Amino acid sequence: MKLHELKPAPGSRRKEKRVGRGVASGWGKTAGRGNKGHKARSGGQTHPGFEGGQMPLQRRLPKRGFTNPFRKEWAVVNLRDLAGFEPGATVDEPALVRAGLVRGSFDGVKLLGEGEAPPALTVRVDKVSRGARAKIEAAGGRVEETT
Repeated sequence: MKLHELKPAPGSRRKEKRVGRGVASGWGKTAGRGNKGHKARSGGQTHPGFEGGQMPLQRRLPKRGFTNPFRKEWAVVNLRDLAGFEPGATVDEPALVRAGLVRGSFDGVKLLGEGEAPPALTVRVDKVSRGARAKIEAAGGRVEETT
């Protein structure tokens, strides 16, 4: 048997139903939509969440919470992530983006103190935790906050 000799089993494939092609087809006139009404019209589908005229669930439930429009989203970097930088290097936001440690759009970068600090780095970020600052300075580095 070859690929070009394959064909479906007899009776497994049916012809496509073509509606609205005359009375003799059995699917003429209203084309299976019935007589009048919302679903007989073009574009006559209900939207997701429609409950047949009953007040939908998303309108029955109370609104909750508050979204602060002034919230700042920080990219978080830990000291252990800085291990790839050479001693004496300057670590700032563009350097962190190049290293793949910061991806996406953020309002700034915050350095946290998890892990050990590499020796003699100059770190220039928007925010630094107290623990991270202490570890960097103990390792002979400098911290500069840009904001």
